[in-house]
Amino acid sequence: MMRILIFVFALMIFVACKTDKKEDTSTMTEENTESVTPQVAENPLKDAYFGEEHLHTGVSMDAFIAGTRIGPDEAYRFAKGEEVMVNGMKHKIKRPLDWCAVTDHSEFMGEAYTLRNPESEGYNSEIPTQFREASNYQEALGLYKKYVLDVLAGGDNPHAEFWEGWEAVKSTWRSNFEATEKHYEPGKFTTIHAYEWSSAPNEGNSHRNVFFRDTIVPDIPFSSNESKDPEDLWAWMQEQRNEGKKVFAIPHNANESKGLDFPEQTLSGGPITKEYVETRASMEPLIEMMQIKGNSEVVSQFWQTDEFADFENAPSIAKFNNRVFEKRNFIRYGLTRGLKYQMDLGTNPFKYGFAGGTDSHNGSPSNVEEDNWLVGGHGLADRTAEDRAKNDMDGEMTVADMNPGAITGVWATSNTREAIWDGMYNKETFATSGPRLKVRAFAGQGFDTSLESYQEIIADAYKKGVPMGQDYKGTTAPQILVWAQKDPIGPNLDRIQIIKGWVENGELKDKIYNVVASGERLKEDGSVEPIDAPVNLETGDFNTEKGDPELLAVWTDPDFDPSQYAYYYVRALQLATARWNLFDEIRHDVKFPDRIPKTIVERAWGSPIWYTPSE
Repeated sequence: MMRILIFVFALMIFVACKTDKKEDTSTMTEENTESVTPQVAENPLKDAYFGEEHLHTGVSMDAFIAGTRIGPDEAYRFAKGEEVMVNGMKHKIKRPLDWCAVTDHSEFMGEAYTLRNPESEGYNSEIPTQFREASNYQEALGLYKKYVLDVLAGGDNPHAEFWEGWEAVKSTWRSNFEATEKHYEPGKFTTIHAYEWSSAPNEGNSHRNVFFRDTIVPDIPFSSNESKDPEDLWAWMQEQRNEGKKVFAIPHNANESKGLDFPEQTLSGGPITKEYVETRASMEPLIEMMQIKGNSEVVSQFWQTDEFADFENAPSIAKFNNRVFEKRNFIRYGLTRGLKYQMDLGTNPFKYGFAGGTDSHNGSPSNVEEDNWLVGGHGLADRTAEDRAKNDMDGEMTVADMNPGAITGVWATSNTREAIWDGMYNKETFATSGPRLKVRAFAGQGFDTSLESYQEIIADAYKKGVPMGQDYKGTTAPQILVWAQKDPIGPNLDRIQIIKGWVENGELKDKIYNVVASGERLKEDGSVEPIDAPVNLETGDFNTEKGDPELLAVWTDPDFDPSQYAYYYVRALQLATARWNLFDEIRHDVKFPDRIPKTIVERAWGSPIWYTPSE
């Protein structure tokens, strides 16, 4: 409590020194009342809704400097399937999304007001004019480093010199709020009020996306300018909850976190305590599995027995800011380390379900199809095929190592803001590397897969077990029902795997089990016969004959020990497809480095189910 009081007092001094414009208000709503969602039909068995949980527009100053002028209004139109001018060309996604959250950086919302609004006092001053007129990558990069990266890394002044105070911050946040409300169509398209808290101590990624359940949101979002410590973010979130707001956060980009996402001590150097693990578990139900800057599940150098570990790991991350790969920066490690914390402190701080996003800075939500990544994701850095073949996105990685990003699937009773938010908070989610393939898993006993319909099987599963994101309560080896369905416009499925993690004699362990494979290729010893379904490297076409469109099985853990803490999550793999750079080579006659793969095995990850030994 003393820590919170000291922080609040320091924040009050900081605000008072900066400006006298900030009003003493804490909530921003439509007419200051909670919005009422129109009646929408609900499906108690739930449907999968696909959406974007990590997206930046020109309201994020780094995106603006790099050339992005799209705001939240255009981004939501893009998410609905409309054609929008993106990074210098008209563009659209192949299929509309079900939901979208614009997560602009909170740190420079005041500066964005000056950059984007001709009526602002500083609009025509020197620095904003330089930002708007930057015409090439190197010029934009220099501005980005000076006014964004250096500030986030801990400069003395957390704002650019043209910052116009808290009213400018409030105005920008209000504008984002209004766009989010404008595009909400319950039952058809859901928007969620959200933003990104972008802490980066010592260049380590400690960012979180913050999501609100309804229209009761703060006047001003908490930023890393106020504090870079996630404990202070959680304290602020608790204050919001105390005032009636419903909010949670999603950590992202663990592969660039330098150990900050799954730490052995607090950011201030203190021990991980019971209070810490309980607070973190309450505030953060999900973690971002994958985005443009890489897949954070595993990396092959630390999981050498995982034949599918070498997937979109972006090794050139290590070229910048000393972000070398460490096992502790990957989600599978974090999940297992969380079990050890639970054994020692009574609560698992890393009890995460899975989300996926793009982190696109083009204002183009879920532009994730490999053959449709025509405008890149970061403005001038990767706008053309030539840029993507030769550029580094300085401070991050080589562009060729990037990918179009991931997508989040939420199992929810309806496509409404409350139902989508609840599905995320309850962890009944899955992430995919881009395709809209679906996965489900339930843990229990006595599942009946002989029932005639999918609906009957799922109804039976809810009666006899718990879904992804929940706890298996049995005392005997769990039976896990797994189901996956292909993307309607993608290739067939290869297999479904279950990844188990546990702690044995204090050692963190994990193992991969093949549960079901297409074409009855699963052998008695658990291995899977390789499938010959090559991609046509001349056209980029995938194989349409091999694999299965749907897979279903019930698996029982053969190594179950009722005394061991454990988790289980599903990984569904589809047949190989062309990577985005192959399409660039075919269309534009550019050459990528030989180390860049031309094909990939896209996948989906279902949120874990946990087992805790009984007393």
